[in-house]
Amino acid sequence: MISDAIANGYDNAEVRFHWVLAMLSGRAYDDLSTEELQRLHRASGLVRTYAEGEWKDTLRVAFELLEMLSTPDGETGRVLERLRALSPSLRDTILHHFDLVLTGGLKDSLWAERRERAEAARFGNDRVQRVWAYFEPDPIGPRALPPRPSAAAAAQATLPVRVGLFLAVTAFLCILSLIADPAAAAIELLVALGAGLTATHFGCRWWYQEHQLKTKNRMFQVPHARDPASPGEGFTNSVRHSFDHYFSTRVPYGFTPHEWLGHTVHIRNSLVSEIAVLYRESRISVDRVNWLIRYLAEDTRDRYSKGTLFDSRHQGQTPAAAKALCVVALVALGITTLALLGTVASSVGASQMVLAILAVVGMVWSGRAAASSWLEARGEERRLAEETQEYQERLAARQAAYQNWKSFLDATRPSEQEMETWLTCDKTLFIDEVLRHYQLTWRDLITHTILVTPARPYKRGRVKGGPWRYSRYSFRLFLVTQGGVREISSEFDFTDARRGNRQRSNYRFDALSSVQVTERSEVGYDLELVLTNGPARNIRVKDADTHHLAPDENAQEIAEIDLNSAGFIHTFRLLEGIAADGKGWIERNNPDNLPSFHAAG
Repeated sequence: MISDAIANGYDNAEVRFHWVLAMLSGRAYDDLSTEELQRLHRASGLVRTYAEGEWKDTLRVAFELLEMLSTPDGETGRVLERLRALSPSLRDTILHHFDLVLTGGLKDSLWAERRERAEAARFGNDRVQRVWAYFEPDPIGPRALPPRPSAAAAAQATLPVRVGLFLAVTAFLCILSLIADPAAAAIELLVALGAGLTATHFGCRWWYQEHQLKTKNRMFQVPHARDPASPGEGFTNSVRHSFDHYFSTRVPYGFTPHEWLGHTVHIRNSLVSEIAVLYRESRISVDRVNWLIRYLAEDTRDRYSKGTLFDSRHQGQTPAAAKALCVVALVALGITTLALLGTVASSVGASQMVLAILAVVGMVWSGRAAASSWLEARGEERRLAEETQEYQERLAARQAAYQNWKSFLDATRPSEQEMETWLTCDKTLFIDEVLRHYQLTWRDLITHTILVTPARPYKRGRVKGGPWRYSRYSFRLFLVTQGGVREISSEFDFTDARRGNRQRSNYRFDALSSVQVTERSEVGYDLELVLTNGPARNIRVKDADTHHLAPDENAQEIAEIDLNSAGFIHTFRLLEGIAADGKGWIERNNPDNLPSFHAAG
């Protein structure tokens, strides 16, 4: 990309400096093609054409460092002074990207201060407290169960007919009773009207709450974890385990975790059901919804502490006084109806009495049917209003919790620059420790390479267009000396740079018989080392990642970025060259045979 910019006329000392870094970063001279070496030669002759300034001085120092690779160690002092005179950021940039190019006495002169900078920066910017956030998945947005659609249409359709029939038979019975005994009938009708209104007032609330309680109990029946017929069992079980975990760690005062889990089993079941329904079709891992599960666990704990966890609205209990008044009113209504029938019977004939009895039967039947339709229609209207309000309140609370969590993650998550700096410091100090163990200096090494691979179990994360980064790494360092190859590997916990078991092996040049790479799209890349005196060793370089890429990302490009970031390209070429040439590889890569660079101007 930089070459394209230069070809289109965007060429100055700053651009050319970054072009040189891109050419040499993570590469040694034997990794460069003949064409690339020629391009570096031509670029070194262009330095004098650029405008004077910091970037030209930096570019000149870069080419002078390359020139010193084939110069006796005693003549490097002047270049090192000019290198140290650069700004710290530019000096560190050169040393970082020229890591595999600088060797011998030149690197010995710089290594002590580089090690000191690595020790100082290794845990800088609060690394231990922030690394976890890099591997935290992006939380999925908040959702809440919307109100169930109203089911009042059927009840409203039958209500006019049932009410009309009830009014007709009631009016007929009233007329008969008023004809028979106007005074007594008027009193009885007033009592019946009052009883009916009282029963309606208190009975409506009672019926609604009982109906809602039964409905909620049916809704929150969650299939058992081991039920093979449970749809989406994997995701639902993950949600259930996550709820159990967060409820056991968010416990109100006075409860043990076990007691709290038992006390909230029904609440957890209902929440598991809700989250499984809301997010199952998104095909996401439970990690992306853990923020919501954690919030719901904390909300349950806080509401219990405030005494609002089992409020009357959710508990679904009607006061005993209201129930008693409703029952008394219904009894009074029944007695009054029988009294009306008695009033009619005292003054009419047998045929009218039969009609009166039929009117009472019709009134009871149509009244019950009309009341059922009216209660259902009114109850659905009330339920829809309540659930709409609850939905809006829940969604607003979850939206606030989501924004708080996302803002905290964004503020805590390390940048790519910080992650790369920490990883570079870890590699530097690991190499330094190995050199000290073997009592080697850079003058003793022909070359070296370090392969950085994931170590299971791990968490991983990446930014768009960047390489995968892991919570646990395996560092594998190859030191090439005149006597052969020393291979040292160790596992690292990236959070605190704690190291695991270390393995060492040494072998002669002719002991490495072959090196090959296996690429399997569904698994990843494996590097196989075959030694003449032992079994083949497989090293997992990277895992497959196609299903984690953004739609506009190219899987092959990301794979190349990962392999370069891991140091795989240089490691493979180095080991492949040693396996092919044996000890002859030393002569072919002798520093005396390196081309000479001279930055004119």
